[in-house]
Amino acid sequence: MAEEFVKAVDDGLRLSKRIYFGKDRAVAPPKPMTAMEKSVHSYLPTSVMVYAVIGDPAIVDNPDIPSYQPHVHGRCDPPALIPLQMNGVELEIDCHLDTAFVTISGSWRVHCVMGSRSCDCRIAVPMGEQGSILGVEVDAPRKSYCSQLLALDDKKDAEKVAKAESEGFLKPHIFTFTIPQVDGGSNISIKVRWSQKLLYHNDQFTLSIPFHFPEYVTPAGKKISKKEKIHLNVNSGPGTEVLCKTTSHPLKELRRHAGRLGFIYESEVLTWSSSDFVFTYTVSLSHIFGNVLLQSPSVLDIDQRQMFCLHLFPGDRQSRKVFRKDVVFVVDISGSMRGKPLEDTKNALSAALLKLDPEDSFSVIAFNGESYLFSSSLEFATKEAIENVTQWISMNFIGGGDTNILLPLNQAIEMLSNASNCIPIIFLITDGAVEDERHICDVMKSNLRNQGSICPRIYTFGIGSFCNHYFLRMLAMIGRGHHDAAYDADMIEVRIEGLFARAASTILANIAIDNLDNLDDLEVYPSRIPDLSSECLLIVSGRYRGEFPENLKAIGKLADMSSFTVDLKVQEAKDIPLDKVLAKQQIDLLTAQAWFSEDKELQEKVAKMSVQNGIVSEYTCMILTETEKGKKATESAGIPKVPSKTEPQKMEDTKRQKMMVLRNLGVGFGNLTATSENLPPGADETKSPEPAEILVKAASNCCGKMCSHCCCMCCIQICSRMNDRCAIALTQLCGALACFGCFSCCELCCCGHDG
Repeated sequence: MAEEFVKAVDDGLRLSKRIYFGKDRAVAPPKPMTAMEKSVHSYLPTSVMVYAVIGDPAIVDNPDIPSYQPHVHGRCDPPALIPLQMNGVELEIDCHLDTAFVTISGSWRVHCVMGSRSCDCRIAVPMGEQGSILGVEVDAPRKSYCSQLLALDDKKDAEKVAKAESEGFLKPHIFTFTIPQVDGGSNISIKVRWSQKLLYHNDQFTLSIPFHFPEYVTPAGKKISKKEKIHLNVNSGPGTEVLCKTTSHPLKELRRHAGRLGFIYESEVLTWSSSDFVFTYTVSLSHIFGNVLLQSPSVLDIDQRQMFCLHLFPGDRQSRKVFRKDVVFVVDISGSMRGKPLEDTKNALSAALLKLDPEDSFSVIAFNGESYLFSSSLEFATKEAIENVTQWISMNFIGGGDTNILLPLNQAIEMLSNASNCIPIIFLITDGAVEDERHICDVMKSNLRNQGSICPRIYTFGIGSFCNHYFLRMLAMIGRGHHDAAYDADMIEVRIEGLFARAASTILANIAIDNLDNLDDLEVYPSRIPDLSSECLLIVSGRYRGEFPENLKAIGKLADMSSFTVDLKVQEAKDIPLDKVLAKQQIDLLTAQAWFSEDKELQEKVAKMSVQNGIVSEYTCMILTETEKGKKATESAGIPKVPSKTEPQKMEDTKRQKMMVLRNLGVGFGNLTATSENLPPGADETKSPEPAEILVKAASNCCGKMCSHCCCMCCIQICSRMNDRCAIALTQLCGALACFGCFSCCELCCCGHDG
């Protein structure tokens, strides 16, 4: 899909050469990239972009200054995408704890279509780290559109959503959707909201938002006002001090309070921002520090229990000591991992091995239908051992065979059974789904229950969309670890190295919260608290009834195996919307539990939470509702009102509403068929058929039945897609056949006359 998108934009930029902007043009016409430039750059969006979808190239013209255009034969198949010119843009960011909520608003003009014609507009939204789309609003001249989440009631609803394949994610971080029939020369206003994670490394938070606009979206004309605006608010919680480090844009400080900062940037510009918006800051703490924030539920909240959020900062890295590690890498080498996935995994694994300290110990298990051990026991990470395992990996990591996850996991547990005075870690990497996943979770629960004071931690990494990421998340939850994924093959190395850095930098283990026993109806997310790493902020949340204790303590073990206690200050959450900050984590964890337990009530709870917070889940789908200007969207007009947040609306309730169903935005629960067939990650992407495929399909489905049915429309559609040379060749062929037919007729007539 991404390759087709880039090709369509390339075609669109070539097509936009038809547009005449007059003599008073401030911006040079867009120049398509050369082949050398395309090897480094790409037409994939690096900011929110809007494209005119052009099927008929004859409609491409300046709506203000119509010009003579030579006639264009044929159509664009697939349609070309012409980037629209942007009139203004505003970015608003609110950072709370480890989450950023982003809203970007802008106005674009359909500058490339005749005023008397219209076209579809495709909108692309690239998001930052672990981005999750929250909602979109579009205002066009005659209609407006607003996103909405609906609960999926049954398999029929799921099938309806699955068929809507034209929308959804172009890449794992690029969300796209299409608005139909926007008039040429008109303006279209768009507001998009999403959430993303803040990166944490070396005691520093980093916010990075795609905000790099290409030159060809700058409006033509010197007198057109172009204004950029950025609002940024940072809230790291009470009892902290925020220190700004670097910023990509010249921000002006508006306010400064304990743990809170506010900035603004506003400017008239000649060209739009040519770099992403990046902001880094630190929370100045010399030791492990934590707080507990409380918040009462809103009236519309589906869960009327009180909520709490416990967060622990790792503090200054100079004053911390990490645990010694015993690590077993369990790596999938089945047939689907052949090529780039396996090569990138080998590179990431080699980098991880080099980061082990000499006193750490390790082993590697490669598996497909069978398992292959580098060593039956753990070896110290000496220089010689690292060289030996690197050679072993290059010889034994050869893709092939089926996928059997339970066998290597049991072997890894056995290897780590005698670990002491260290953190035992199982690091699982796979791209496939297996049939016995719930059984594997049960076995791991049983095995880890019988371990020593510090049981093995399980860190799981999924590649692509064929593996069951909720199974892997459940495994990580059972093993007090973390789960991460690379849905895009280009991100495998970076994300594996990031997850291993988190696993390898544990500073506080076996964390427990003291003094919660008197609370009623207590629920904690996650149920087994992970370790505190110097590479991430630890957040534990929950719901409860009763009186929350005034004093709370977090107890754990340090790297020297001594006990450590953190006094936690309990206070009301002010200016931090806990329900929004915690919703994504809770939905992901509850979805994993719902998959594992196959509990329908839990699935319905997740769906209600998804609708309430506007966060997509496996049990909801996103739709765009269309409202015509001048018409009230009321029950009396035959259009249902916006659903209550206390109850998710069902798909059948919106039959009277004009709506567009977007493709299911969840990651799914794995694909056993694709795994058994050893399909590589990304093989499920839909691609437009090539012209030859169109001809073959048409011939087999329609023209092959010409004896009983004459399908002229099919022939017309095929011919309309041919280029000039092919049409001339086909005409000459038909002419030759006609001549042969005439010759045969004349021969028959002459023979009859002679006789």
